[in-house]
Amino acid sequence: MTATVSDQRALIGGRTGRAPSQEEARTLRVVVVNGSPSEKSKTVGLVGVVLQTLTGVLAVHDVAVEHTRIDVYRLGPAFTGAFEREGIAPEIEDALRRAEEADLLIAATPVFRGSYTGLFKHFFDLVDQYALANKPVFLAATGGGDHHALVLEHALRPLFGFFQSMTLPVAVFASSGDFDGTTLLTPRVYGRIEMAVEDVSDILTLVATRGRPAD
Repeated sequence: MTATVSDQRALIGGRTGRAPSQEEARTLRVVVVNGSPSEKSKTVGLVGVVLQTLTGVLAVHDVAVEHTRIDVYRLGPAFTGAFEREGIAPEIEDALRRAEEADLLIAATPVFRGSYTGLFKHFFDLVDQYALANKPVFLAATGGGDHHALVLEHALRPLFGFFQSMTLPVAVFASSGDFDGTTLLTPRVYGRIEMAVEDVSDILTLVATRGRPAD
């Protein structure tokens, strides 16, 4: 039986305010799947702020954040030409497994014609159907105007509903006007990111992997 949000919070209990012992140290393994088709992008800029905020908020809970980013446009012909998981190139298998085994998945994409990018969708077409069940997923998107924010609820959330993932209640969208180049400027978006992370900080503390004590 899957624990509810209330059950998960109850399992965590209150913070003691003391420094954790080495045995209590926790690390949240975060994997970003970046659907942007270019190296420098507003989507990557938005993700950078999400990771920075996540690191700061979870530090209060004595949780370290370890993150990697999968840029789908870098995966190459072995990825774009794959139609099934069986026999897939080892480097693509490695990327898929990293996403499947993350403690927290950040799914981030620019909006093209009202939805996520084709390469972003293709990546999740290759992910195992049950690998993301109950996994926390942070939804983030960028687009030319505020009307593109509908992608969060009408495209991204249903996609991860298929996987039975636990999409975080607050998703984040930023439009072109929120950036200077690829640098996020708008305080409103910063505030929404902080609210999104704070809202589930106890849950993320629970799912964080216990680190091994030092020898």
